[in-house]
Amino acid sequence: MSDLNALFDAAQANSKLLTERPDNPTLLKIYGLFKQATQGDNTAKRPSFSDFVARAKWDAWSSHKGVSADEAKRKYIELIDSLRAG
Repeated sequence: MSDLNALFDAAQANSKLLTERPDNPTLLKIYGLFKQATQGDNTAKRPSFSDFVARAKWDAWSSHKGVSADEAKRKYIELIDSLRAG
């Protein structure tokens, strides 16, 4: 396992240990980076306008289109670390 993958796994674990719940925009950024890092570009059809949560998640993921898995992992790690530092 590479160092990046080990750090990414640690950041995933640390995301569950945050002392304060992040605000919704930050949660969506975490979600989008995680999905980009683990699944690549979003190829799913955009959810309907009436499904607000699914649409927000889809938009968050799609906002990282074209970002490599390694770069998304680095950004995810940095974001979780910044939240832990408070």
